[in-house]
Amino acid sequence: MQNWISIIMFFIGLVYLNAQEFQCQVKVDAVQTGKLQLSIFDNLEKSLTEFVNQNSWTNQRKVDDHQRIACSMFINIRSYDNDFFEASIQFQSSRPIFGSDISTPILNINDRSFNFNYTEFQPLNFNPNTFETNLISVVSFYLLTSLGMDADTFEEFGGTEYYQQAQQVASAAQSANASGWASRGGSGDFNRFNLIRDLISQNFSQFREALYVYHREGLDQMHEDTELGKQRIIDALDLLKENNQVRPNSLLVRSFFDAKANEVQLILNGGPKVDVAAIKESLYKMAPGQNRVWKEIK
Repeated sequence: MQNWISIIMFFIGLVYLNAQEFQCQVKVDAVQTGKLQLSIFDNLEKSLTEFVNQNSWTNQRKVDDHQRIACSMFINIRSYDNDFFEASIQFQSSRPIFGSDISTPILNINDRSFNFNYTEFQPLNFNPNTFETNLISVVSFYLLTSLGMDADTFEEFGGTEYYQQAQQVASAAQSANASGWASRGGSGDFNRFNLIRDLISQNFSQFREALYVYHREGLDQMHEDTELGKQRIIDALDLLKENNQVRPNSLLVRSFFDAKANEVQLILNGGPKVDVAAIKESLYKMAPGQNRVWKEIK
């Protein structure tokens, strides 16, 4: 009997260790380097795909396929010399909308300061408290941040533990003087330090509350009550407006609309008619970079 218990516990342990939270497409583009014949770029793409999709990033014992976070990473290599890469990374993630077969974007970040060293067939191992390479730190940081934002859409402030882990990654990279981690500028300036600092800050609690209201009480309810779901989405946008009044031109509010401007426009124009004049005026103030989209709201 004791042997059987040991065997069962062994397989439970395997499930725990092998929970895979991401279904991520990774693309490495090296056209700008003019060195497309080199195999290192293909190896990098394959290694990152395995690193993201085959590692366990949470303490969940089991993650069903429909629960895995859909994401994509587009890595544009600008130059490559002697194992040093100058690059940018476009990271996007989404989550399904309850009662439908479509997904909604959660995070859309274009990080232009992604420089790292990598040797072909180098193993990629993640430790949140230790800086290994800038490649591992940047990719892990965005995965943990997307886990946090995804959790915030299902439970109020549900992503805190993942943000804290992302902050650990950022702190370790800062201590190592790695590229792209220096704290600088205000909350409106894009850098990884500002992104995670603001997500954890009490000053942006309304932003995180808005994530929950917009997705769980808004989008996820529209299959049952479209008018109520639409109104809750407007309520979420009002929360963002209040946050923007206290912290204008914040990175978080801009990043929200970078991911969702087109979706917001479609929702406000579609379904039951509601008064959108006030929120349309707020959208112009919160995200002037999306004015072309806001003009389409009728």
